[in-house]
Amino acid sequence: MGGSAGGALAAAVSNGGGLGLVGGGLGDREWLERELALLRAATTKPWGVGFLTWGVDPGAVAWTLDQGPAAVMLSFGDPGPYAKSVRDAGVTLIVQVNDAESARRAVDLGADVIVAQGSDAGGHSGRDAIGTLSVVPSVVDVVGSTPVLAAGGIVDGRGLAAALALGAGGALIGTRFQASHEALVPPAVSEALLAAGGADTERNRVLDVARGSRWPAGYLGRTLRNSFLEEWRGREADPGVQQAYRDDPGAAPVWAGQAVGLISTLEPAQDLVASIAGGAEAVLESLIGMRHGLDPV
Repeated sequence: MGGSAGGALAAAVSNGGGLGLVGGGLGDREWLERELALLRAATTKPWGVGFLTWGVDPGAVAWTLDQGPAAVMLSFGDPGPYAKSVRDAGVTLIVQVNDAESARRAVDLGADVIVAQGSDAGGHSGRDAIGTLSVVPSVVDVVGSTPVLAAGGIVDGRGLAAALALGAGGALIGTRFQASHEALVPPAVSEALLAAGGADTERNRVLDVARGSRWPAGYLGRTLRNSFLEEWRGREADPGVQQAYRDDPGAAPVWAGQAVGLISTLEPAQDLVASIAGGAEAVLESLIGMRHGLDPV
């Protein structure tokens, strides 16, 4: 959620009892300064910042560590160049991975928390299409006592309860909070998310190439389908793709996970935290009741 998870959204999540993460992306310093100022003004709870490891500005990471985050999350790429500085600063190191092998390396680098992201997720994920239901237990099995968060296709309490059943200690949730009052997205994006179903999403590289993004070829982005994608799918190498993108005002990607069809309303982010946690608790209590032959709660 680089660029759309700003200070207001992160503060609301933290105030609700979660850990709000500012989507720091590649580390635009001006953007970070503005959003962290908004965050500090809105919460005294712990918060963190996430970065795209493959291209983040090293100076932005160092500057962020001086701002008092509780956690820094590194995603997509080798966390090695930054892991030691995060840990030396006494900041919790969260590393997102897409497979068990990367999880082992993250633990070796000293990750305090591992995020196991499945291909159900909105936005970018690994090229190998390993779904959340499969990747989470495979990561849990290799990281020992290191806590694991599940990511990808989780938008409500049922999804969180399922993640806990897979051995995760919690969940990292994106698309549901993209459809919140505090997310930094245009109204048209919010409307598109509420109107979409899971079958309306697709993992592709076309939109990265068309918009001249620096995302490495090893990652695909899950977006809502649009007419531009339908026309240019599989034609990334066509020299006219970038000009066609610039000429099409409806071509911009709308990042969304496969569970987007379960989202029907825009909500305050703080309320969403309580709703998701309460929903998971109800599911687990129901399952416990069924196990003991009681009426479901």
